[in-house]
Amino acid sequence: MCLAVPGLVVEVEGSEPAFLRGKVDFGGVRKEVAFSFTPDVKPGQYVLVHAGFALQVVDEDEARKTFEDLRQLGMLDEDPGGGG
Repeated sequence: MCLAVPGLVVEVEGSEPAFLRGKVDFGGVRKEVAFSFTPDVKPGQYVLVHAGFALQVVDEDEARKTFEDLRQLGMLDEDPGGGG
């Protein structure tokens, strides 16, 4: 099963769309992510990430719904979005 996980974009680096990279926060854990599929992304937005690539931008409500689903499945202990 493949799973894309939402995360909060913290920084975006680069100017060439195919090579954009940056940091995404997953509940306090920051990972480097490629933004080649989401070249218009800005810090403060949420993205769905799979295998190190941001696949699409999602709104905060959708991200929170996904966090809640993961919590109900026992895959997430705390609110990675920073509170309710």
